[in-house]
Amino acid sequence: MLEILALIWLSRDIGRLAESKGLKRSTWIIYLIGGWIITEIIGCIVGYMIFGQNNMVSIVLVGIAFAFTSYFGIRSILSKFPDSWEDDINNLGQ
Repeated sequence: MLEILALIWLSRDIGRLAESKGLKRSTWIIYLIGGWIITEIIGCIVGYMIFGQNNMVSIVLVGIAFAFTSYFGIRSILSKFPDSWEDDINNLGQ
C-alpha cells in the first residue's frame, strides 16, 4: 500500500517537472509507471537470485530499491531537457 502511495506522489512530481519543461505530463507519468513495474520485477528476480526463496523481505526490498532507481533515472533524463520557451517569451521585457 505504501508503495502505491509513493508511486502516486512520484508521478505528480514527474508530471510537474514535465510541464515545466514544456512536455506532455501523461507521457512521462506512463514512462514512470512502466519503468517502475519493469524494474521492480527485475529487482525481485535479482533479489531471489541473491537471497533465495526463504528471505522474502530482502527480495521485496531489492525490488523496491530497483523501482526507486528507475524513478531517479527517469527524473535525470527529464531534467536534461531545456526549460519551456513560453515562459521566457512571456516574461520578455519585464
